[in-house]
This record gives sequence, C-alpha cells and structure tokens, in this order.
Amino acid sequence: QVQLVESGGGLVQPGGSLRLSCAASGSISSIAAMGWYRQALGKQREMVATMTSGSSTNYADSVKGRFTISRDNAKNMVFLQMNSLKPEDTAVYYCWCKNVLRNYWGQGTQVTVSS
Repeated sequence: QVQLVESGGGLVQPGGSLRLSCAASGSISSIAAMGWYRQALGKQREMVATMTSGSSTNYADSVKGRFTISRDNAKNMVFLQMNSLKPEDTAVYYCWCKNVLRNYWGQGTQVTVSS
C-alpha cells in the first residue's frame, strides 16, 4: 500500500505561480512512476505530468513550457511547479503513483486561477 498526501493548492491570479507537493509513504520501493493529474468541474480527469523511476517525464501539451515536475527521492516527494497559470488550469489536482499492481491517488488539492 502507498499513501499520498498533497499540499500547496490555493487561489492565484492569472500569470501567477504555485508549487504543489506530494508526500508518499508506505511501500515506497514498489513505486514505478509518480505524477499529477487534474479534474476540472464537469470534465474528466486528465494527466498533467508524470515521471518514471528512471526520471523520464511526460507532460500534457496544455502545460508544456509552463509546468515542471520534479522528485526528491530521499524525501519520497514529488512536486509540480506551475508558472504562467491560466484560468483554464483551475481544477482539483491529484497526486498519483503506480506500482506493478495498481494506481494510487491522493485526496486532491484545489487550484483556482482567477482575478
């Protein structure tokens, strides 16, 4: 089992920045990849950014050049630096990880981009 806890969401003006953090605990050694998904009101959950255990990254086209995913393996944490935020980035952001058996999700943190 893996537990994920996010922090760092909030309200920010368009063009601003936020940094999300996710702390993993439990069966850490089994994790093959970690990342972030988001779900806007009335829409399906979508991948934002992921990173494998080998540090390969993947980003949604809508966030390329604005968001950066990073990991601190010593602290079992993953981060999402979000710059140049747009109103369309407003969503609940979920920390995600997977091992060979299943996916795991955090409880989500709200990000609202509005003036």
